[in-house]
Amino acid sequence: MNRDQLQERLVYLRDLGIKDLYVNPRAPEAAPAAASVREIAPARNTAPLPSIAPEGDTLPRILEDIGDCKRCRLCLERNRIVFGSGDPEAKLVFVGEGPGADEDEQGVPFVGRAGQLLTQMIEGTAKKEGIPLFRSNVYICNVVKCRPPQNRTPEPDEMATCGQFLFRQLMTIRPKAICALGGTAAKALLGAKEGVTKLRGNWHKWRDIPVMVSYHPSYLLRPYNQNAKREAWEDLKKVLHFVYD
Repeated sequence: MNRDQLQERLVYLRDLGIKDLYVNPRAPEAAPAAASVREIAPARNTAPLPSIAPEGDTLPRILEDIGDCKRCRLCLERNRIVFGSGDPEAKLVFVGEGPGADEDEQGVPFVGRAGQLLTQMIEGTAKKEGIPLFRSNVYICNVVKCRPPQNRTPEPDEMATCGQFLFRQLMTIRPKAICALGGTAAKALLGAKEGVTKLRGNWHKWRDIPVMVSYHPSYLLRPYNQNAKREAWEDLKKVLHFVYD
């Protein structure tokens, strides 16, 4: 790994909220054994950063590189890797947290109750707003590609390990906008510490791509979240008009 690639990886880890790393003190020219990512990684705007995605990358190539992934503990209980689905040239990408039981069984993201709600929201909002759009016209994926046990939140190291493939997916598709569904997706894309309620409704940036943060559909399925449902529809309308008007 050359200096530019190391710089890129450190910034990526910092964005995920990983502040410290361990460096083998026996390695030649090693840094101190405990080092801060913030100290090592330069400020984002000091220099243009090279991409860690291979030149000419494609979704099939990324999936091939994932293979029968054993890179983190999430492989131990998964049935299937859930890579992503939709239009590989989509103008809009939705990013969720991770697969659930239905997704783990079928190998397709957002096919359970939350996924059915997301499909209804996309197609229903588009129809109401006069936008000819179906779920198949967007791309949908998750931060981690294997189901966390008991649907727990992915750990930072799991997000960092799997996040390289999400990074490549987004760099390959290069959508006009990204919709981050829930706090885990917002943290992975923006390095955000704030919750969804503070982030939603406003535009953020991942690289040079606008990002809208909204609630995860599973959160909206809870009966006491009526205000969140209304806010999620508002977020989606804003995204759809930005991308397709």
